[in-house]
Parts: sequence; C-alpha cells; structure tokens
Amino acid sequence: MRTATEDLTTRARIRDTAIDVFGAQGFTAGLRSIATAAGVSPGLVNHHFGSKEGLRTACDEHVLRVIRESKSASAGPAGMMEQLARIDEYAPLVAYIVRSFSAGGALARELFEHMVADAVRYIDDGVRDGRFTPSRDPAARARFMTRQNVGGLLLYAQMAGPDVDFREALTALSDEIMLPALELYTDGFFTDSHALDAYLEAKK
Repeated sequence: MRTATEDLTTRARIRDTAIDVFGAQGFTAGLRSIATAAGVSPGLVNHHFGSKEGLRTACDEHVLRVIRESKSASAGPAGMMEQLARIDEYAPLVAYIVRSFSAGGALARELFEHMVADAVRYIDDGVRDGRFTPSRDPAARARFMTRQNVGGLLLYAQMAGPDVDFREALTALSDEIMLPALELYTDGFFTDSHALDAYLEAKK
C-alpha cells in the first residue's frame, strides 16, 4: 500500500510530467503517453486526477502558483535579475502556457483571468510599497499588461516555429525586450499628457 507522502509525490511527478508533455506535444497528447513518460500506469493517472480534464486543471493551478510565487520572489531589481538568471527553469511552464493559449477554450480563458487577477494583486502591492505608480483603473491596467505580455510571447513562439526550444527562446526573448520594456516602464513614452487628456475629455 502506498503512503500519503508517496501518493503526493507521485501526483506531483505525474503533474510535472504532464506539463512537459503538453508543452512539447500539445493537448492532443493522451494520458497513456503521459503515464509512460512519468513511469506509471494510465490507471494511476486516472486515480489521482480522474480524467485528462482533471489533469489539465491541476497543471493550470500549478503553473499559476509558480507564476505567483516567482513574482513575489522577484521584488526589486536584484530579485528580478536573479529570476532572469534562472529563466531556463521556467521553459516547460512557458511551453505549457503557449500551448494552452493557442488551444483556446474554457481552461485558457480561466488561466488568463487568473493571471490578470494575480497581476492586479502584484501591481497593487507595488503601488502600496512605492515601486509602481497608481492607476486610474488598476484592473484595466493589469489586464492590458497581461494581454500584451501573453500576446508577445505567443507571437514570438509562433514565429519561432513548431520545433522551438523554449529554453533558448525564452532567454532570447528576454534579452530582446528587457531594455526597451524597462525603459518604457521607467521613463514613459509621451513627453506630455496631451493624448491622455484628450482621451479623458472625450470619455466624459
């Protein structure tokens, strides 16, 4: 008989393997291929997750948790650079996210909404401790930033082709966008408020 700790370890191993397999093969990958990669039987996968849909839900929840924890750990410039130095560790999660959004559907929408909610909390924390400027509409700003980040990642992955190496692609993308992104977020883009003032006036 397996102990509770062994079951937890097996469940985590199956989940992590599923993230790798889904990221590499897409969501057409079957439970049998995931079970084989994890070194378990298909029945054990069903025992822990109930179905392929249940396994995908567990994968989504884990990916969201890792994203949330990585944001918390990267507070401040030093923390952010430490995360970037280890960015290849996130490649399987990035591959999974790309596959999820490319596939669309309810789980992709839910994943995106969770990412937006996490972004709202993360940015609110930054506003409170003085790292970020306040917004007229914090939720809209968080949604815009999340959509831009996800969209940029999807476009980059699509242009890289079906055999993209996400470890290399993620590092290359970060190298490409880090300076302009930090410059834009730090210094701003417009030299005056004319465009914003005109928009706010038109919305009255």
